Amino acid sequence: MCDDITEHENEAYFKARGLTRRDVTKLGLSAGFIAMLPACASPAPAVVEAGLVEEDVTITTPDGECDAYFVYPAKGAHAAVLVWPDIMGLRPAFRQMGKRLAESGYAVLTINPFYRSAVSPVIEPGQSFGDPDTRAKLVGYRRAITDEGMVSDAKAFVAWLDSQDAVDTSKKIGTTGYCMGGPYVMRTAGTLPSRIGAGASFHGGGLVTEEPNSPHLLIPNMEAGMLIAIADNDDERDPESKTVLAETFAANDVEAEIEVYEGAMHGWCPPDSSVYNEAQAEKAWSRLLALFETNLA
Repeated sequence: MCDDITEHENEAYFKARGLTRRDVTKLGLSAGFIAMLPACASPAPAVVEAGLVEEDVTITTPDGECDAYFVYPAKGAHAAVLVWPDIMGLRPAFRQMGKRLAESGYAVLTINPFYRSAVSPVIEPGQSFGDPDTRAKLVGYRRAITDEGMVSDAKAFVAWLDSQDAVDTSKKIGTTGYCMGGPYVMRTAGTLPSRIGAGASFHGGGLVTEEPNSPHLLIPNMEAGMLIAIADNDDERDPESKTVLAETFAANDVEAEIEVYEGAMHGWCPPDSSVYNEAQAEKAWSRLLALFETNLA
């Protein structure tokens, strides 16, 4: 996941291709996607716009009160999706991504993973993970979350979703995570198999480790269709993880799509990322919608 190594790898990857971070930002952050981002950090409670309802909500967990963004179609009940943001946390880009999912017919909850430490947004406009002080703060927030905390959070969020009128509990829940959110997806799908029907990790870090609690060891418990989208430079550093994942999914009859996205850097999906890759992000988005269409009916 995002760390000092990732930052150095991204810079080295740019230099090897004759690019600077500024070049990549210019190429990746298209005017269309910049325009998609909301002007403010959060909407007013229960805003109804273009057939969607947007709410800032608070969810009680065993460790405190989690602030989150809930968006869903104004009419009817729908399959739910739980979104785990990257290490930059819940912010306008992830609100927009949640809203885009809701436009496809899902009730989407995007949570603040750092609620134990701070209310979202946990970064100010213009701050980036490349800034040492910002990086130190965010890494500190991440270290405050234990594996047990991930699981208790997942249970609380799924229970909250199942209590909402906008959620069709006859349908399974999808979950998706980015960067540090990848392990959350694995632990959610592996801990709540009766409710999780689809899980997607985008440039997820630490899906396979040598620790006895490695997320991939939960695969035998899963009943979800899975999508594992891997950054090119993550795969260059750790080419074996995808093989371990593929073999473990296959051995347990868990359907999984695993792909290295050529030329995509760690962090390529969120539209506010300095390494945002529009073409590959749109491909990843289309595969996510296909996953949900197949597994959440």
